[in-house]
Amino acid sequence: MPVASGGTPVQVLKLAEVAVGDSASGEASGRKVLVYRPEEEMVEAFSAVCTHQGCTVAPAGDEFHCPCHGSVYSAQDGTVLDGPAPKPLQRFAAAIDGDWITVTT
Repeated sequence: MPVASGGTPVQVLKLAEVAVGDSASGEASGRKVLVYRPEEEMVEAFSAVCTHQGCTVAPAGDEFHCPCHGSVYSAQDGTVLDGPAPKPLQRFAAAIDGDWITVTT
């Protein structure tokens, strides 16, 4: 899935707030986002809006879970692991900038 970019990177979370192998939620430019840190020097970011009916998806380690209808997404790439979500979460550009995780929406 293509990565949304073109905006300005926004500080979303302190790097220390997301352990390797874990995920967290934050906000970038007014949009709820999910951040996953698969490796020490790597982060991924996705929209927290479920592709099923628009509920807010929550971080759950190496997965993201939708509390409304049970959809489960991979935190690695945003793909659907368990429905009813019809498509992956939108991916955003993410980076480590010093002590911060930045996301470009």
